[in-house]
Amino acid sequence: MSDGSAYALPKAELHVHIEGTFEPELIFALAERNRVALPYQSVDALRAAYQFTDLQSFLNLYYAGMAVLRTPEDFAELADAYFRRAGAQGVVHAEIFFDPQAHAARGVAFETVIEGLWSVVRASEARYGISSRLIMCFLRDRSVAEAMATLEDALPYGDRIVAVGLDSTESGYPPSLFRDVFDRARAQGWKTVAHAGEEGPPSYVWEALDLLRVSRIDHGVRSLEDPRLVERLRDERIPLTVCPLSNVKLRVVRTLADHPLPAMLERGLLATVNSDDPAYFGGYAGDNYAAVADALGLRTSTLVELADNSFEASFLEPAARAAYRVRLESAAAALSG
Repeated sequence: MSDGSAYALPKAELHVHIEGTFEPELIFALAERNRVALPYQSVDALRAAYQFTDLQSFLNLYYAGMAVLRTPEDFAELADAYFRRAGAQGVVHAEIFFDPQAHAARGVAFETVIEGLWSVVRASEARYGISSRLIMCFLRDRSVAEAMATLEDALPYGDRIVAVGLDSTESGYPPSLFRDVFDRARAQGWKTVAHAGEEGPPSYVWEALDLLRVSRIDHGVRSLEDPRLVERLRDERIPLTVCPLSNVKLRVVRTLADHPLPAMLERGLLATVNSDDPAYFGGYAGDNYAAVADALGLRTSTLVELADNSFEASFLEPAARAAYRVRLESAAAALSG
């Protein structure tokens, strides 16, 4: 069982959607401030709706909640709340997804989103002791043309974005659809990542690697179904940003005890543990570490391995990555001593 190391170990979070950190209390506060009517009578009623049958049932509620985000101050407040929670969970570096198309569809300009988030991200290390980066995601269930237009909107803010990603409903929307968009993003100097192998088959992971030329696979739990893919991921040290509590909540796996994380590590995969949409799925980064430690009987040494993987898989500069790994070694030694 977890001995507190789940929270004490310094770690990087590489798979968290800022819109998915939107706690019900803040949703209601911003709804009141922005005079937006919600289809729920109370915080408790909204939280009670967090029972999902699959990814799409979650997304329906997820998009409804973010409708209250209207101003740069709203996005700043959302980011600020995330950093305060993440810091208490041992997160010292965060690479945060955001979905500008979801806001543009409501008439919220790209500038509004990026200015609000950036005002907090640029100060995260000084304020919270957490270095951070932004990853702009494209919604794969919307058109390729819209994704390309969003990329154009982002160009003036290129120095604020470390990578582009691909998220939302996976089934029926293979990565190959977005090859041209990702080619353009890489030409601009951005790194690339993509959600693949969560609901979608291992072939989507192959496409993300070969066509989108991603540096990381987000989720990737279904990769184990393809032995050749496992070999490639292992040999090329392609990181997988695994989200255990999310996988249970969205019924990718039945229970945490069924989670393939131990098998992934046993096969030499560079797996990391992350929170995905913590406000909706029952826990932030440290909570996910604690949950898998308890459900899967992971030793502290395995949690240290996962935390070390998170720094190896990050987009940090080599010197910063090395410094965090030294810090992790010191924390691990203190726990074992």
